Amino acid sequence: PYENTIETAIPQTEIYDMIIDHYNSPLPEGKTEKKVVVIGYDGCRADALTLMKDENSGISTVLNDGGSLNLAYCGGVNYPDGENTQDTSTAPGWCSLLTGVWADKNGVYGNGQPKSLEYKTLLTELVENGTIDSASFITKWGGHFSKSDSTYINEKEYCEENELNVAFNKTSGNKASAKKAKKELAKSDCPDFMIAIYEGTDGNGHDFGFSINNPFYQKGFNQNEKFAYDTINTIKNRDTFATEDWLIIITSDHGGFGKGHGGPTIQERMTFIVANRY
Repeated sequence: PYENTIETAIPQTEIYDMIIDHYNSPLPEGKTEKKVVVIGYDGCRADALTLMKDENSGISTVLNDGGSLNLAYCGGVNYPDGENTQDTSTAPGWCSLLTGVWADKNGVYGNGQPKSLEYKTLLTELVENGTIDSASFITKWGGHFSKSDSTYINEKEYCEENELNVAFNKTSGNKASAKKAKKELAKSDCPDFMIAIYEGTDGNGHDFGFSINNPFYQKGFNQNEKFAYDTINTIKNRDTFATEDWLIIITSDHGGFGKGHGGPTIQERMTFIVANRY
């Protein structure tokens, strides 16, 4: 179902530009406010989308509403153009997406490397410059901002010190993350920008193997899809949805091979970008 090929795959850093462009573009007629949600399928391989169903599917919902589906890549280079310039792992994947630059600039080559404040994430940047009023990061993985060596620990402290309305939400698990996202999106004053990461594919991949032929990996993908489906429906059911201009993106930080990731294989490098526009 992809609209492009491996040769023309999009770098995951372009999601940053997509979001900036959305906020900077004029409001369509009848719309009064711009909002963005990024739904992350952690550790989801590009070929996992062959498992997509029509029911309870976040991706199908976006595509059926006229959205686009493109191959993307992580690791700093497309396959097979040389070795990775950064690990095909969680921290560098999401950090590249949220900062719009690769590790040679944001400094995150692998997990356990705190990012400097030279390149701030979209959450902090957009709140600080007044583009949006609030932002929220929802995840169960402590490596993002809950440990001393977490990726965004410095930025979290910066937001707290400067009283920026950026919420870093560490949850107890995937279901708790989905519940938190729905709860926030149901509020009349929901965050103007949210990233919610669901980790069914990554967790089951590490435990049982990153393979679309693996029933446990399939289960992890279907769990992500159901959470995304519920997340999107919560947005559509907002009382003010008709007057809001939403950009909805579903994407992945990296793929996987065997029971791991971080390397240069096509299974680890190829990801995807689903968007309700672009």
